[in-house]
Amino acid sequence: MPNFSVEELCTLHTSLSKMDVERIKEVSANLSLIADLNQANVFVDCPTKEGKHAIVVAEAAPNTAKSVYQKPVAGKFAYEAFEPAVLYTLRTGKNMFLNRALTQEGKTVEQSVVPIKGSEDRVIGALIMEKDISEKLQRQLKLEALSEATETLSGILIGMAEDRPIIPEVIEESLFFIDHENKVVYNNPSATNLIHEIGKENCRPGVPLIDCFPCIQEILNEPEELLVKEMKMMNKVFRVKKISLDLAGKSDGTFIILKDLTELREKEREIAVKSVAIREIHHRVKNNLQTVASLLRLQMRRGVPEESKVHFVESLNRISSIASVYEIILSSSSVDEVDIYSLIEKVGNMLVHEAKHEQKKIHIQYRGPKLLIDSEKAVSLSLVINELIQNCVKHAFKHMHEGIVEVCFEYSNDEIKVEVIDNGEGYSPEAKPSLGLDIVKMMIEHDLSGHFLIERAETGTIAAVQFPFERKAE
Repeated sequence: MPNFSVEELCTLHTSLSKMDVERIKEVSANLSLIADLNQANVFVDCPTKEGKHAIVVAEAAPNTAKSVYQKPVAGKFAYEAFEPAVLYTLRTGKNMFLNRALTQEGKTVEQSVVPIKGSEDRVIGALIMEKDISEKLQRQLKLEALSEATETLSGILIGMAEDRPIIPEVIEESLFFIDHENKVVYNNPSATNLIHEIGKENCRPGVPLIDCFPCIQEILNEPEELLVKEMKMMNKVFRVKKISLDLAGKSDGTFIILKDLTELREKEREIAVKSVAIREIHHRVKNNLQTVASLLRLQMRRGVPEESKVHFVESLNRISSIASVYEIILSSSSVDEVDIYSLIEKVGNMLVHEAKHEQKKIHIQYRGPKLLIDSEKAVSLSLVINELIQNCVKHAFKHMHEGIVEVCFEYSNDEIKVEVIDNGEGYSPEAKPSLGLDIVKMMIEHDLSGHFLIERAETGTIAAVQFPFERKAE
């Protein structure tokens, strides 16, 4: 993943104001000192634009102790399921001390979180300190852990008797607790709803769970105390989690947690089917474009008036540029995205190769990052790049036998900027408007909602296009 600065990460992934970002940068500048003093890894997390997760915008590892992490985590997302204390602090502004969390590398850490506040006492981020306690947890006696589980179970049963279950009634998963005979002792409201949904009304306390869910027998037979499996039951797909409570070799019951994944798997299947259909459409479009290009070449070989030949070549190049988009999609694992660098390189090399037939030695260079855009924008961009490079090849070196064309592109502030620079004879503002430049203006202004500028440079010409683009989070 590219190394982004604190400001870039805040701009890309958060809704913080410039003043808030400056405050975050101010705190981030002191992380190394905080990490060394506390002998702990220290981070600054900020809420994402959607507010569902947080993004790590800065980090520091201690020089006075072993780091919790092997790899940098700046730029990665923090999810509530693994770091609930972080999201709690971001939402409430309250401190959270000595909470356990799961890192991006799967380590259990002791986590303390304090809010970072901006103007009007509003929470804009969280300062997080983490210490590795995974070895400490491994040293704990198994008997102690199981005793705690048994006490929790006792509390659940007492809570049930008093009509106030300790397990949250709003839990989405269907939860059953069964005894050593696999009979239902307790089920939460979600489990009750599932029972009604599948028509197993007899599934109640005192009845063996396998009477209602025969497939559960398979997972109950497994010796592991903690086991997660995906299973098909009654035309549905479930993720089944088993948590056994064993004390001194004696079974004290088992939690069975069912999560219905049917809708999710169906959506995944639909997406897979649509992906195949989209790739088939791309394949047919590419073939049709190549057929049209072949017809143009055939017509040119059969002979066309000399004054029309240039128009045939230009049309052929435009068609080939569009076809390049679909060739790149079909050669990659992406369904509908194109790497800009690969696209520009393919179009540019094709046009420079054409120039060799006219005994001109033109060198072309490319500079820019890996950046994916959707196929619709890629088609418009391919035509723009085609016209600009073709313009250089055709007009910039009319009285020259050798020249250089450089294509540069960059992404910043939610915009893509592409420049085509040549060291040729230079652009004349008085020159008659060409169809190629008209196509560029139309594509940029109408399809890409951007703007186009062409001007004479000290040596040659600079043509620049700029258009808005929101990069997908990685």
